[in-house]
Amino acid sequence: MTKNYETVFILTPVLSEAQMKDTVGKFKKVLTDNGAEIVNEENWGLRKLAYPIQHKTTGFYHLFEFRSEPELIAKLETEYRREEAVMRFLTTVLDKHAVVYNERRKKGEFNKKKETKKEAAAK
Repeated sequence: MTKNYETVFILTPVLSEAQMKDTVGKFKKVLTDNGAEIVNEENWGLRKLAYPIQHKTTGFYHLFEFRSEPELIAKLETEYRREEAVMRFLTTVLDKHAVVYNERRKKGEFNKKKETKKEAAAK
C-alpha cells in the first residue's frame, strides 16, 4: 500500500553548484528507480542552520514529496547515511491533512500578502 512521504535533507555548504545538483539527482534516482512517484520537489537553497552541524553554520536544503511503498524508506535513508555530503535528513509520513495542506501551500494560499487598509481604500 503506497503512502505519502516528505523528506528534507541538508547538504554540506562546501559543495559546488554542480556537486549539489549531482547529489540531489542521486537521491531522486533512488526514489524513481524504486517505483516512487515524486509529487513535488523544492530546492530551498543555502540557508542558515539553527545550530552548527559539523562546525558549519549553513547548508543546502532540499525537499522531496513522494508516494511509495514503505520499504523504500529504509533504502533511501541508507543512501543518506552513506553520502558524506548529507549533514541531516528527516523523512515523515504525510496524513490526509498534511497532503491537503501541502497542496494549498504549493498553490501559494499561505504566502499571499494581506491587503492593508490603505491599499484596500485606494482601490
